Amino acid sequence: MSGVRIKDVAKLSGVSTATVSHVINKTRYVSDETKRRVLGAIENVGYTPNIHARNLASGQSRTLGLIISDITNPFFPDLVKSIQERALELGYDVIVLNTNYEPARDARYVQRLLELRVLGATILTTEMDLSVIERLSSREIAVVFLDIGKVGPHTSNIRVNYEKGVHEAVEHLLELGHRQIAFISGPVRFKSAQFRRQAFLETMTSHRASLHTEPLILEGNFKLESGEQVVGEMLRLKSRPTAILAANDLMAVGALRELRRAGLQVPKDVSVVG
Repeated sequence: MSGVRIKDVAKLSGVSTATVSHVINKTRYVSDETKRRVLGAIENVGYTPNIHARNLASGQSRTLGLIISDITNPFFPDLVKSIQERALELGYDVIVLNTNYEPARDARYVQRLLELRVLGATILTTEMDLSVIERLSSREIAVVFLDIGKVGPHTSNIRVNYEKGVHEAVEHLLELGHRQIAFISGPVRFKSAQFRRQAFLETMTSHRASLHTEPLILEGNFKLESGEQVVGEMLRLKSRPTAILAANDLMAVGALRELRRAGLQVPKDVSVVG
């Protein structure tokens, strides 16, 4: 039923609009009998609370924001699912926004979260301008970052140990006998890509005496297609690497596709690690 207002619910249930509001928002004790009448009236008239109006009145909402850089990246679905399920257990809704690695979307999405008056936000992107981050923290909104951002009164940072992962992957390939290893990195402007790149160089340099060539680094953009592109370039090299380490699984899949198109077998001809 369109045009139904809170006062219609109050009139039908014989209580004040304030009592109806307390029942809906669970902000004050209301007797079971009164609660039953109010909920019955809500169902009878088809009343739907105006969430935006409620947020404006209270200055906050039961909504959390989640900004990710690539919804198609298999790294994110489990994280998003876990965050949503835990939030639901605690009585919160989660709005998910995807930047698609486009920095221009960061400010737009942060502004959207501010307009929604979210209670907190999780930022799972590869990079974000400090001024954009400060727009959230200045409003005293609790923010959790992955790899980026600074720890402060309202911010926390969870950092993946990329260095350890890259080091172990390189050591494994070296143990298999590979001496010409190519690394597909992410864009160097991203901190997470820099961490991986540096770990690769340091591990390879520590084995310099046994290597046949200088470490080979090819820059991708964390997407599947870039894995295909850079491996296509690699295959045109005179001295072709025998192993490929990709900075993420999507680029590793792209590498596998390009190798297959070239008629090469994995791991017989080339080893691939994501």
